[in-house]
Amino acid sequence: MEQVKTVAFHTLGCKLNFSETSTLSRLLEQDGFVKTDFDNSADVYVINTCSVTDNADKECRQLVRRIQRRAPQSMVVITGCYAQLKPQEIASIEGVDLVLGAAEKFNIAEHLKTLTKGDSTKICSCDIEDVNTFHASYSLNDRTRTFLKVQDGCDYTCTFCTIPMARGKSRSDSVINVVDHAQKLAADGVKEIVLTGVNLGDFGKGMEGGKKREETFYELVQELEKVAGIERYRISSIEPNLLSNEIIEFVANSHKFMPHFHIPLQSGNNEILGLMRRRYRRELYAEKVALIKQFMPHCSIGVDVIVGFPAESDTHFQDTYDFLHGLDVSYLHVFTYSERPNTPALDIKPVVPVNIRHERNKLLRNLSHKKLQFFTEQHLNQTRKVLFESHGKDGMMEGYTDNYIKVTTPYRKEWVNQLIDWELR
Repeated sequence: MEQVKTVAFHTLGCKLNFSETSTLSRLLEQDGFVKTDFDNSADVYVINTCSVTDNADKECRQLVRRIQRRAPQSMVVITGCYAQLKPQEIASIEGVDLVLGAAEKFNIAEHLKTLTKGDSTKICSCDIEDVNTFHASYSLNDRTRTFLKVQDGCDYTCTFCTIPMARGKSRSDSVINVVDHAQKLAADGVKEIVLTGVNLGDFGKGMEGGKKREETFYELVQELEKVAGIERYRISSIEPNLLSNEIIEFVANSHKFMPHFHIPLQSGNNEILGLMRRRYRRELYAEKVALIKQFMPHCSIGVDVIVGFPAESDTHFQDTYDFLHGLDVSYLHVFTYSERPNTPALDIKPVVPVNIRHERNKLLRNLSHKKLQFFTEQHLNQTRKVLFESHGKDGMMEGYTDNYIKVTTPYRKEWVNQLIDWELR
């Protein structure tokens, strides 16, 4: 009788990666593997990587070393953005058996059948120009909220970013397919879907990508609103220039799309935005925030911002700080600029010293804390619906209001995956 093989997964990076890891897990479980926790011994370890910063690369290498100490005979598979960008570098890490690039990660089951421990590392990668298909993915049973991938790749050329090199051109699922996935998830008891993608607002270019848009993100949200059983949708992240006024107005009048936007800014200074090759100026960003707050004063708005980009002077940074300080936003995701190979930003001078980058990061994280505190205090004594997560920790459980205020309370099994009226205190 053939022995059952176990597989463990670890995900680095974004919500999109979480949705893809969950899909890889289901593919291997269909092939007879039994999923186990990453901290347990397993026959196969799969690390789905990110490569937005140096830290993600380092974390991947550390995880492989940890597996080597714990289970040196286990197979180690690396996939994701780091695997596409630097397959040879990963293959040189002791203990790695298989490197799967963007085109091959969903063929993982077939690759594992031909793999033997001790052989030289197998690299299955291709030129990113050859990655021209869309693979639908969603997370299930990993947490109460489900991440549903509807778009992949990016046609933008921001000077700091490796994602187009790691994920290829912008392509997406069709509206009819996404609705079908949502209906199946509803049948599985899912209450909240988070729509994910690399450049979500660019949805509609078809499964192979192209310049011509076949459908729009606005059409997608209109159709998803009609799906019975799904009570909440969130838009994970959307570029300000692609966040149309009609989408904002639609969300304001929707019963299912939550009053919560995450909108990348990256810099509050127009000169730096130009050097980054962002497709908007800060005035447009401010207009979008103002319109959202006009329609939905209670709406949560998250912001991505990069500090220490080349040529960012103290004046540029102060401009960003003052701009964010004056914006009616709820929280910031602050990234310290990290040099990435083969990006045009490497040619921009002067380089900002690393210690100054970290100082700026700290200043903005402190601002974020104050913003979140202020936003939360505005809603005290209000009753809002909270969807509680399935996983508990130290006897506590967590959930989020419609407008993304985090609530923690003693664990109650009957509240898992339930919308509970909650008075914010």
